[in-house]
Amino acid sequence: MSKRDYYEILEIQKNASAEEIKKAYRKMAIKYHPDKNPGDKPSEEKFKEAAEAYEVLSNAEKKQRYDQYGHAGVGGAGGFGGGGGQGGFGGMNMDDIFSQFGDVFGGHFGGGGFGGGGRGGRRVNRGSNLRVKVKMTLEEIANGVEKKIKVNKYVSCKPCSGSGAKNGSAHSSCGTCRGTGQVTRVTNTILGAMQTSSTCPTCGGEGQTITDKCTACHGDGIVRDEDIITINIPAGVADGMQLSVSGRGNMGARGGVAGDLIIVVEEIEHELLKRDGLHLFYDHYISIVDAALGTQIEVPTIDGKAKVKIDAGTQSGKVLRLKGKGLPDINSYSRGDILVNINVWTPQHLTKDEKKILEDLRNAENFKPHPSRKDKGFFERMKQYFE
Repeated sequence: MSKRDYYEILEIQKNASAEEIKKAYRKMAIKYHPDKNPGDKPSEEKFKEAAEAYEVLSNAEKKQRYDQYGHAGVGGAGGFGGGGGQGGFGGMNMDDIFSQFGDVFGGHFGGGGFGGGGRGGRRVNRGSNLRVKVKMTLEEIANGVEKKIKVNKYVSCKPCSGSGAKNGSAHSSCGTCRGTGQVTRVTNTILGAMQTSSTCPTCGGEGQTITDKCTACHGDGIVRDEDIITINIPAGVADGMQLSVSGRGNMGARGGVAGDLIIVVEEIEHELLKRDGLHLFYDHYISIVDAALGTQIEVPTIDGKAKVKIDAGTQSGKVLRLKGKGLPDINSYSRGDILVNINVWTPQHLTKDEKKILEDLRNAENFKPHPSRKDKGFFERMKQYFE
């Protein structure tokens, strides 16, 4: 199932400001909030969908990648993953949404839902994202590839199962916030009593404290360790493109959720083919004799070689097009071309006999330049391939 456009989800234009994006998300969050629509699964899915859209569009870097590459630029490419996804919304669950975006809801939610019930505002610790560079050859970019990478990151502590408590000892409810993770203050103003909520300073919003900390992780619930991660990178990525594997970053403290693994593509330059977007360029040299009589050449491609006919009378600078032999578009089924630039090689070191032959031909009528108005210059020849 294809994913909906993020701008369409929030019902905004592509040039919407940061404040407009925030207002649009708040509107959707209020409309589809689970506490307002109890038991309504479609509303809950739309609530998550809006949160995913806001998570991308509210971040300048992610928004730029999304505007340029679509869902593929922010980990939405079909077939790209590596575990951790939940419900098709980038691994987000309801706790993630309230933890990250609770401040956007304002007085309607405050972190506790409608009527002060529901989630209690308890914070879920989210681990930080990891960023790694992955080198790819042109062949891997053209066909897509599965890679295994080793990363050193925070993982859940095994002795305490990530709880931070020693030998499974119980957590106690925070005495300051009484387990809600939030403290509420009422201030009398000229307009009347104003109620504000903030994160509990004692438990940091978790709603509970550890009575006996695990000695392995010192109560954090996470430790450093190596992890082998298998990632599937789709065909058509570009140098510098960033893709996200949800839930494979650093684990959050004390039963939290993991951050994302950000894959930064680093393209290895091909020995013969030069890339420009989806197109590949190749320079080939032929002799004056082959240019005059015609010949057949072999052109390197991503998956081997292709034989190309050179017509008699071919001029230096002629561009031959191998349609569909370039790179695939990550967001569609289209594919670029290979453009072969033919250069006629002028010999630089001649023997006495070779010079005599050329001297005899110097004044021959067919060896004199006869350019035609139909012959296109370099600019016109290249332009026709990009129209």
